[in-house]
Amino acid sequence: MSELPILEVKDLYHTYMENTPLEYQALSGINLQVKKGECIAIIGHTGSGKSTLIQHFNGLMRPQRGEVLVDSQNLSDSKLDVKALRRKVGLVFQNPEDQIFEKLIGDDIAYGPLKMGLPLKKVRDRVKWAMELVGLSFEELKDRVTYALSGGQKRKVALAGVLALQPKILVLDEPTAGLDPHSRQELLHKIGQLNEKENMTVIFVSHNMEEVAYLAQRIYVLAEGKNLVEGTPRDIFSNSETLAKHHIGAPQTVEILARLKERGYPVNLKAYEMESAAQEIVSILHRR
Repeated sequence: MSELPILEVKDLYHTYMENTPLEYQALSGINLQVKKGECIAIIGHTGSGKSTLIQHFNGLMRPQRGEVLVDSQNLSDSKLDVKALRRKVGLVFQNPEDQIFEKLIGDDIAYGPLKMGLPLKKVRDRVKWAMELVGLSFEELKDRVTYALSGGQKRKVALAGVLALQPKILVLDEPTAGLDPHSRQELLHKIGQLNEKENMTVIFVSHNMEEVAYLAQRIYVLAEGKNLVEGTPRDIFSNSETLAKHHIGAPQTVEILARLKERGYPVNLKAYEMESAAQEIVSILHRR
């Protein structure tokens, strides 16, 4: 018997400002399945419905039509325990200032665990664990004021606040926006470790195809609120026609290999990962 998905979306629709002149169909029949421990990327051009979709995952939005199930529980159920759901599904917004409201960093990250009723020692342990996980020094920064932080630091604090709840599913909207290259790579590595070592299910939205290629095991491509295609990074990034049609850039490795292919070199366009792409280029040089 196959394992049930930890998160499932069935024929989901959402309309903004319904029955008004400004009515806008954001989602139209979305279907999606995520298994426990997977790392899934949701990509698409601006306005494709990505952010609207993920806000359904922890109950911020309720289905107008269709179903969203987490651990087989229907989020349209009138008896749904929303607080329990949001401990299970942690959502990190694209704008970190939407999630930071305490004066001190440590207090902000501790807010969720305190609301869970955890003992103070366990709260402190969770805050320290979450801060160190995202690259923030607990001793140096726990008593620092949040309003003095840089944009990148605020993003880390918002993420740490969600991780302190130790959710089963981590949902991220543009997780590396505003970070410098070093911090970006460091955070991607840590998210990857959460997925691989902690078996935390990760779902993230991104316009950066390099980080999608680095993290994702499967990709869902959205266009105009609809499922366009689903597959592995290898399958998606080798479909240059679909990517171009919907204005989705490919990782730089794919673009380089595509240009080599256009010039007649026998390269494998599915070698999107840095190491495999480098091997393709080295093999060309050896043939010359």
